[in-house]
Amino acid sequence: MRMLCANDYRWVVLLWLVLALPGCSDNQAPLRPPQHWQDLEIALETRPVQVRTGMNEFLLIATTARGLPGSDMIVSLRMTAADVWHQTIQDGHSGVFRRAIRVGANQQSVQVQLIRGDEQTVLEFPLLRAD
Repeated sequence: MRMLCANDYRWVVLLWLVLALPGCSDNQAPLRPPQHWQDLEIALETRPVQVRTGMNEFLLIATTARGLPGSDMIVSLRMTAADVWHQTIQDGHSGVFRRAIRVGANQQSVQVQLIRGDEQTVLEFPLLRAD
C-alpha cells in the first residue's frame, strides 16, 4: 500500500476546491439578459430576485458603451399598458434607478419607459415569479 505524499494532498485539495467553488456563486447575478437602447446597456434587477404578488423593488442599471453610468434620462415603470407610469428615483449619478411597485398575481413582465432628451422608448423585461 502506497502512502500519500505532499503532492497527493495538493491534488486532493485542488479537486475539493474545484467541486466546492460553484456553491459560492453569487445568487444575485443577472437572471435576464440586458437590453440596448442608443449607446446604453439596460439591465433590470428585482428585490426579491423572484417577484411575488404585492410590492417588489425594481432596480434599473444603465451603462454607456464606454462603461460609464447612464444617468441623463428619466426612467418610469409600469406592469401593463393600462397602468400609469411610475417614475423611478435615481441614486445620484450612478446610472441606477429604483422604484417599488405592486406586481399583480398573473403579471409576467414589466415595462420600462426611457426618456433621454427628445427621444424615448419602452422596453419590456420578463419577471421571474416565486408564486
